[in-house]
Amino acid sequence: PGDPATETAWGEMLAEKFQWGEASRSFQVTLEKDSEWAPAHLGMATVLAGEDRPKALAAASRALEIDPSLAAAHLFLAEAALDADRPDEARKAIARALEVNAHDPHAHSLLAALAHLEGRRPDFDEAVAKVAGVNPRSGEPYRVAAAHAARAYRFDEAVALARKAIELEPDDPAAHADLGMHLMRAGDEAEARVSLERAWEEDRHYNVLTFNLLQLLDTLDKFESFESGNVIVRMHPDEAPVLRHYAVPMVERALKEMGARYGLEPRGPILVEIFPEHDDFAVRTLGLPGLLGALGACFGRVVTVDSPRARPPGDFNWQATLWHEMAHVFSLQLSNQRVPRWLTEGISVYEEGRARPEWPRESEVQFARAYGAGKAVKLGDLNGAFTRMETVNLAYFQSYLAVEMLVDRYGEGGLRALLSAYGEGLDTDAALGKALKTSLKDLQRDYDARLRERFGALAEALEVPEAVDVDAERSPETWKALASKFQGSYPVQMAAGAALARAGDRESAMASFARAASLVPLANGEGNPRSQLAELAEASGDKSRALAEMKALVAYDHTNIDAARKLALLAGEAGDDDARLLAYERVVTLDPFDSSAHTELGKIALARRDLPVALR
Repeated sequence: PGDPATETAWGEMLAEKFQWGEASRSFQVTLEKDSEWAPAHLGMATVLAGEDRPKALAAASRALEIDPSLAAAHLFLAEAALDADRPDEARKAIARALEVNAHDPHAHSLLAALAHLEGRRPDFDEAVAKVAGVNPRSGEPYRVAAAHAARAYRFDEAVALARKAIELEPDDPAAHADLGMHLMRAGDEAEARVSLERAWEEDRHYNVLTFNLLQLLDTLDKFESFESGNVIVRMHPDEAPVLRHYAVPMVERALKEMGARYGLEPRGPILVEIFPEHDDFAVRTLGLPGLLGALGACFGRVVTVDSPRARPPGDFNWQATLWHEMAHVFSLQLSNQRVPRWLTEGISVYEEGRARPEWPRESEVQFARAYGAGKAVKLGDLNGAFTRMETVNLAYFQSYLAVEMLVDRYGEGGLRALLSAYGEGLDTDAALGKALKTSLKDLQRDYDARLRERFGALAEALEVPEAVDVDAERSPETWKALASKFQGSYPVQMAAGAALARAGDRESAMASFARAASLVPLANGEGNPRSQLAELAEASGDKSRALAEMKALVAYDHTNIDAARKLALLAGEAGDDDARLLAYERVVTLDPFDSSAHTELGKIALARRDLPVALR
C-alpha cells in the first residue's frame, strides 16, 4: 500500500473504465506522497482532459519536466494537438515518443490515425505494419484510427476501422465498446446495442461508459417516434403531446429551406432525439453524464438536443439549438464530414440568424469586450479555440462573423463550393484557393477590417475610462458629473444610473440608462439598461414608456423569459395585442409546457382568425 507505481497503475485502470473520480483520487494520493512521480501527473492529465484542457496539458507537461523519456506523456500531447487541429505539432510529439522507443505500438497507431485523416494510405499501411511487427494480432492501429476519425466526425469510416480492429482482436472489449459508440453516432442503434452488449460481457460488467450507453438505449426504447419523409423525431412520451407540434414542423422546415439553399437532400434517415434529462443527452453524445456547456450535437445523420425541460425556462432557446444542429446536417454531409469545426459552427450560427435575426446576436456584447481587450481569435486559430473553455463562446461568434463575411463576398455558391472543396479532402488553404480563389491570409486581412468597422465603436463604449472606479461609492452629484463627462462610456452610464436610482433621482437615473442603451443597443442579461428603464418608468406611472422598453428588450433578448412575461402583463394592461403576441409567442417558444401562455396565445390567434395556431 502506498507504492506510487501500484497506486498509479490502479488509477490508470480506473481511468480506462471511465471511473474518473476514483482514478483522480488514486493519482492525488500518489502525488501527495511523491510529487515527482511523473506517471501520476500524466494520470491527472488523462482525468482532466475532458473538463479542463489547459490544466490537463499543464499536468502532461509537468510529467515531461520530471521525466522527458515518458513516452506516454508525449503521446498524450500528440492526441491533444490532433484534437486542436495542429497535425504538425502532433507529428513532433509522436517523433519524441519514438525517440524513446522506436517500436512503441501506440505511437505508430497515432501515426496511422494521422495518415488516415490526411488520406495517406501508404503511410497508414506502413504504420499498421510497424505495430504488426510487434504484435501481429493487435487491432490498436485500427481502433485508434477509428477514434480519431470519429473525433473528425467521419463516423462511417470509424465504424469500418473499428470492425477491422475487432477482426484482429475479437475479444477486445474496448474495440467493441468503441464500435458501439461509433454506430450510435452513425444512427444504427440496433447494431450499437449488439456491440455494447458484447463489450459489457467481455469487460466483465465493469465499464461505466458501456453501462451508460446500454441504459440509454433502454431509455430510448420508451421514446415516441414521429416519421416525416427522411426524418425520424424521437422524444419522451411525457413531452410528445406538446413537443411534437413544435419540433416536427421545425425539423421539416429546416430540411426544406436548407435543402433548397445548399442543393442537397441529406442522406438519411435523419434521426433527431430530444432529451428531457440533460445527462441522457450527454450520455447519448459522449457516453458520460455532464457536458454542461452543450445543448445539442449533430453527427451528420443523428441530431441530439436538450428539450425545453432539460434546463430551467429561460436558460436557453431550444428551438435555436435544434435549428443550429439541423444546419450541421448540411455542412457535414456536403463536405463528406470533412468541414473544419470553425466553418460548420459558423454556418450553423449563421443559419440561426436566417431563421430568426435575434438568435445569433446574444454574444455580440461579450465579443465586443473581448475585441476591445485584444482577445479576438485569429481565423487560423478558431478550431483550437473551440477546445478551450475560456474561448469557446468567442469561437462560435467569430466563426459566425467569418461565415457572414464569406457569404457577403462570395455568395451562397461560394459557400457551397468551399464545403465541396473540403469534401475532396483539401486542407483549408487548398480549399480556399480552389473554391474562392483566396487565402487565409487575405481573408484575415479583410476580417480584421470588418471587425474594426463593426465593433470598434462598441468596444470603445464598453471600456471603463482610466482612473474611474465604477464600483466606488460616490455622491449623486459626483455621479451626475461623471455621467456628463463620460457620455460615451457604457460602464459609467450604468453605474451612474444604478447609483442615482438608489438615491431616488429617477429622472437622472433614466437619462443615464437611456444613454447606456443607445451606446450598447443589444445589452442583455441581468440588470440590462432597458429592464432598468422599464422598472423606473413603471414605478413613476409611465406605463407607456415601460411597455416600449420591454418591447425593445424582448425583440432581441430571445432567452429572457422573465422579460417576456413582464411584457405580457404590461401589454395586457395597455390593450396592445401586438405586444401581447410577441410576449406570449416568446414564452411559448422557451417553455412550450406553460399552459397559461398557450391559452393566452390561443385567444389572440382566435381573435385574429389564425386557426392553426389557435388549435395548437
